[in-house]
Amino acid sequence: MKNVALLVVDVQEASVLAHPYDEEKVLGNIKTLVSFCRDQEIEVIYVRHDGGTGDELERNTPGWNIYEPIAPNQNEKIFDKRFNSAFKETGLNEYLCEKDVQILVLVGIQTEYCVDTTLKTAFEYGYRIIVPEKTTTTYDNSFLSGKDLCEFYTYKIWNNRFAKVI
Repeated sequence: MKNVALLVVDVQEASVLAHPYDEEKVLGNIKTLVSFCRDQEIEVIYVRHDGGTGDELERNTPGWNIYEPIAPNQNEKIFDKRFNSAFKETGLNEYLCEKDVQILVLVGIQTEYCVDTTLKTAFEYGYRIIVPEKTTTTYDNSFLSGKDLCEFYTYKIWNNRFAKVI
């Protein structure tokens, strides 16, 4: 499908090993979506976070690698980032413009951080964004459970404001 791309944000080994909320369901859905997009010739683009020296997502460490069951094919693009936004200092927007992508299907790990920031930045750039249900996840924190965070962002913040949740 022309003008559409799947953007897989920060689904990395260390993030999965930390056992985010509803991990089996979310990772299964992402894996299915990646496979579907490949079959439909929809470009799959990966974003990988570098947390810096000593971080669990430190560049070139096992935790930094994209989670093996959804790892990119040899011809699929990976954009490495150091900030919450997949767009800041990565060249992602330029690449998407060059490819005339207008619709982003967005999935990934940490709902309230990198997924949210990437989604809102994409919205500001004028992309139409689709978030399939149960394709983002996060972790419990001292204020809210991972479940509550996922549901709050998906249905109260994003849907029909910044994105279409389907």
